[in-house]
Amino acid sequence: MKVDLFDFDLPQTSIAQHPACPKDSARLLVIGEQSLDDKSVSDLASELNPGDILVFNDTRVIPARLVGKRGEAGVEVTLHKRETDSTWYAFARPAKKLKVGNTIHFDDGLLAEVVDKGDGGEVMLTFNRSGDELMAALEQTGVMPLPPYIKRPKEGDAHDRDDYQTLFATYPGAVAAPTAGLHFTEAMIKSLEARGVLNTRVTLHVGAGTFLPVKVDDTTDHKMHAEWGEVSVESAKAINAAKENGGRVIAVGTTSLRLLESAAQDDGTLKRFMGDTDIFITPGYRFKIVDRLMTNFHLPKSTLFMLVSAFAGLDRMKAAYSQAIDTGYRFYSYGDACLLTRSEDSQA
Repeated sequence: MKVDLFDFDLPQTSIAQHPACPKDSARLLVIGEQSLDDKSVSDLASELNPGDILVFNDTRVIPARLVGKRGEAGVEVTLHKRETDSTWYAFARPAKKLKVGNTIHFDDGLLAEVVDKGDGGEVMLTFNRSGDELMAALEQTGVMPLPPYIKRPKEGDAHDRDDYQTLFATYPGAVAAPTAGLHFTEAMIKSLEARGVLNTRVTLHVGAGTFLPVKVDDTTDHKMHAEWGEVSVESAKAINAAKENGGRVIAVGTTSLRLLESAAQDDGTLKRFMGDTDIFITPGYRFKIVDRLMTNFHLPKSTLFMLVSAFAGLDRMKAAYSQAIDTGYRFYSYGDACLLTRSEDSQA
């Protein structure tokens, strides 16, 4: 499909720079087959049925943006995918002058050697620390890797350490937040449980590739970066049981949806999954497992807007986004949310 089909005019003022406070006070646009209803995220329980199951991504964002020096020259790197306990793929700026064998010096004695170079500013770095020691060093010297649309000083903003982390964050490895989960509070979880709504967790370590623009003219030419994910035996069983009992599967965020669809079998059931996924969902895809999707508002011509258009229909999403812009909804990572129902023609 032509990428221009997914374009729309988005004012810069629509991109949220900070989250709603409290987080569950963000707006929620409920997008039905024939209706667009303005609600609050805190109203989510009233939109779900007892026996439905919410699927959260429990990845934890690491402070993956580092500023260092190669000799006297400044270098900024953003880690995006772990290869080993000490080796990461990263995007570097400026990347042209970096060569294999160069050493980048960061604060507190943290060093990284360039062991490979790819296209588009990508490098592979091996650090002088590994595992928990490397994670501790990143916590000490790194900055939360906010998308480029959120403006911050080079040294970052201390509030983002908490704001850009979900309530469910457990397993470190993401370099971008599963942002739909940012809206959830303990009070919301209690209201959902009181309603009889179930929940379970999966893990997808979101990569910085999620921020990369689509630079090709046709979606068939776009290459997705792979991300590591896991659906445990317990989570697969919980989701299968909910489905068998008539409950709907609600993915909280596009990251959860992409992992569930990667793990789903042709018969609409889940099995344990562990490994990389580079699934790229565009209109025409037939969804196997997810019935509803809660997600934030995405940018024009992004892979995420393509995904929601595949899920609910391009025309419906364009109409919904037009209304959202006109009525002041806030977009992207720190923005408001919408709740989508899968269109009938996108069902497997």
